[in-house]
Amino acid sequence: MPVHATDPRPMLRVNNVTANGSSHIDQFDRVVVEAPLAITVGQQTLLTTMRTPGHDEELAAGWLLSESNLSRPGDVVSLERVGASELREWGVEEPVDTILAELGPGVVPPQPRAYLTSSSCGICSSDVLNAAPSPATPLQSSDWSITPQTAHDLIDGMRRQQKMFDLTGSLHAAALASPFHQIQVVREDVGRHNAVDKVFGNAFLEGNFPLTDHVLVVSGRVSYEIVAKALSACVAGIVAVSGPTTLAVDLARAHGMLLIGFTRDERLNIYSGKEYVAL
Repeated sequence: MPVHATDPRPMLRVNNVTANGSSHIDQFDRVVVEAPLAITVGQQTLLTTMRTPGHDEELAAGWLLSESNLSRPGDVVSLERVGASELREWGVEEPVDTILAELGPGVVPPQPRAYLTSSSCGICSSDVLNAAPSPATPLQSSDWSITPQTAHDLIDGMRRQQKMFDLTGSLHAAALASPFHQIQVVREDVGRHNAVDKVFGNAFLEGNFPLTDHVLVVSGRVSYEIVAKALSACVAGIVAVSGPTTLAVDLARAHGMLLIGFTRDERLNIYSGKEYVAL
């Protein structure tokens, strides 16, 4: 994560708060940067998302993976990051950091989005489930399993690599664990979905795809979109610090994906795929 992912800002720290008063001091605190990133294909902007700067190419690859028919690294010919300052020199009005993506022959780019949504927006649950992507390969091999202790170990392994969270306390994280339950990559972002896109984008660009028997580890809530992205990447399961939504549970169950939530304080809840947990 680059240095500019945080920005020291003045603030008033209030300590020792009681009914009788408090103490205070003027200080500077590191605040996480939230800035727009545009993803374009063929000079058409498909998405502008608010993200934490860093690993922008991975974010773009991960988003394209879940939104189009990518199946191999060659489907993405190039990803070029152009900073807002350079675009301004090109004469672009109201420039923002941009990823210029070139897709391979036969790859259908996603439809442009004016904004991102994270709920069904009035569409009934059955329609949403039917519209979700179907995994291209099996999510688990026949002998794949995980223990409750391993799930906790994965959360701990991700947490140890959340360097920007230690500085700011304001970032989500996602991690990818190997079939042998080893943390391979950790990414942080102000957006939960962006962190997941960065993790899957990294795997895709490294040629580690599809992700059968891998586990997605996340620091926040598991929504429908998180499960849908995981299905696009064909991961075996999701282990989360927080809980899931109803649609996330239904979608995971519909495709036989392991879904574990509230993995903290020596406990966890298994919402889907309990047959993959060795108790």
